[in-house]
Amino acid sequence: MAKIVIATDKPFAAVAVKGIREVAETAGFELALLEKYTEKAQLLEAVTDADAVIIRSDKIDAEVFAAAKQLKIVVRAGAGYDNVDLEAATAHNVCVMNTPGQNSNAVAELVFGMLVFGARNFFNGTSGIELKGKRLGILAYGNVGRNVARIAKGFGMEVYAYDAFFPAEAIEKEGVKAVKSAADLFKTCQIISLHIPATAETKGSINFELLNFLPKGGIVINTARKEVIDESALAKALSERPDLKYLTDIRPDIHADLTANYPDRYFSTPKKTGAQTAEANINAGIAAAEQIVDFLKNGNERFRVN
Repeated sequence: MAKIVIATDKPFAAVAVKGIREVAETAGFELALLEKYTEKAQLLEAVTDADAVIIRSDKIDAEVFAAAKQLKIVVRAGAGYDNVDLEAATAHNVCVMNTPGQNSNAVAELVFGMLVFGARNFFNGTSGIELKGKRLGILAYGNVGRNVARIAKGFGMEVYAYDAFFPAEAIEKEGVKAVKSAADLFKTCQIISLHIPATAETKGSINFELLNFLPKGGIVINTARKEVIDESALAKALSERPDLKYLTDIRPDIHADLTANYPDRYFSTPKKTGAQTAEANINAGIAAAEQIVDFLKNGNERFRVN
């Protein structure tokens, strides 16, 4: 009997675990839980006889793969997978997948929760701005980006996007204006929503030059990854441009300094919270279980990322 381990220091909702268990047991698999663990040793012990592992933001590195002698597949319940060592996974012949699209609406709604908060000056009683008629730029037009575009149209915003891997013609077909570069996006749009992954090419790519391209009153919203921001450049931009705001659900390393110096122009949630809805929690967890069953029974590698 194949064994699936849910290894989550931030547990799934109980209803999500129930759904995962139903998928696993219907397929004839065993399900084990490792929740709220505090030591890596606990994770290493839990995976020793696992055929499959479902994780959230948990780090799966070479040591974990070395300990998991039977492991065949790891599924990250969510879109980002930079917390998994893909080279080590491949070296140990382990398939790594994500669950693209399952958290997309949740993240997109958070973008607008923070955007309204920022546009209204953090509800401090002063006059803010309205979103209607404003130009919104979406950097990376994937599942989340498309949901952001959908919601933005409801606000009456002008929506622009740039994605190096998504054809401009396809973007235009969805009623979104495609631009030719990230620089064009920052020059054109007062508000930028970031949805790029953390890769060798994107880490630190949101630099001072890009930030300084923003029109007056610019707002940057980051629900992607902390690493894509050049934090020294961000601090410099906020210092030199008192009209700029930065809103994120990934707390920067320089959070304390930004909070002290720009309390009316900087906001971060206590922890990454884009996917923290009951619906996204359930959707991603069950999708992960279904992908594992399909892989182990049928060899389906549709969402493989390594």
